[in-house]
This record gives sequence, structure tokens and C-alpha cells, in this order.
Amino acid sequence: MKDKGLLIVFTGASGVGKGTIMKKLLELDKTCKLSVSATTRQPRPGEIDGREYFFLTKEEFEKEISNDGFFEYAKYCDNYYGTPKSAVEKMLNEGFNVFLEIEVQGGLQVMEKYPECISIFVLPPSMEELEKRLRGRATETEEVINKRLNAALTEINFAEKYSYSVVNDDVDTAVKEILDIISKNR
Repeated sequence: MKDKGLLIVFTGASGVGKGTIMKKLLELDKTCKLSVSATTRQPRPGEIDGREYFFLTKEEFEKEISNDGFFEYAKYCDNYYGTPKSAVEKMLNEGFNVFLEIEVQGGLQVMEKYPECISIFVLPPSMEELEKRLRGRATETEEVINKRLNAALTEINFAEKYSYSVVNDDVDTAVKEILDIISKNR
């Protein structure tokens, strides 16, 4: 029987490159999996149930809440979002290291309920670099960029509550640091 995998809370400041790191990490290490969240929002064109999200009705989601079926959940813009326990526990029991790529507050919820989890907070090399990256995307308005920078300042204050902090100065270096963290904790 395989050893149980690690539950890894993976979060960081808005715009710090979590998705880019995660994509590369999953390509390099096949023992790592990314959890799929559940939501009550309607699927967008091209989204597939079980791939982007598990799409549930409000009633199904609330039943799962009452059955303690989520690691964490929140209501946002009249829709529920959460991390289902059953799918994650199945992957953990199969020996996979499962990443919950979630926002800071959700990460704190999971860490409180599951103190044995590994928690990793991704930081920008500097606020100046974060601003440069956000502006370099050229996909957001000035107002959105300022909101994300303000959110990042608030979120960074929670980094000390996480087991590990990784600075995303270089994606390959950040991925190597995270792989070292996993190895050390296995």
C-alpha cells in the first residue's frame, strides 16, 4: 500500500504567479495533484464538470456543508465555492501530494482544521516587481491593478502564519524550493 500523500495549502499574494508555479510543478512531479473546487455558479463555455470545477446546485452544496463535506468554503457573489473533502482524500489515500490552491483566508481555515497540513505562502520579490508584473500583463484597468496591489499588501501580512514562504523571483527556483519542501516532509 502506498504511503498517504501530503495535504498542501498553497496560497500567496494576488498576482504573485501561483498559477504559473503550479503548472510547472504539476508537469515536473507526477506525485502532485491540484484539488478541484466545487461551485454553485453556472459552467462557462468549455468548462467541464470535474475538471475546472465540480458544478453543484445550491441545495447539493448546502447538503455537503451540513455533512462537513468541505475543507473550506465561502460564498462569493451569490455563489458558493469550496474544496470537497472526498475527492482530495481519495487522492491523498492513493499517495498523491494534493495542493489546495486557495485564497489566504481559506488557507487559514484549512490550517486550523488540519494542523498536519503543509502550508506554503508565495511572495513577490518586492512590491515594485509585483506592480511591474501586473502592469506587464496589460489586461487590467488602473483601478483593478490598484485593487490587486492593495489586496496583496493585506495578504502578505498573513505569510508568517504559514509553515513556509517561497519568494517567486524566478519560477524554476520557486518550483525547486517547493519540491524540496515536499521531499523534506515526506
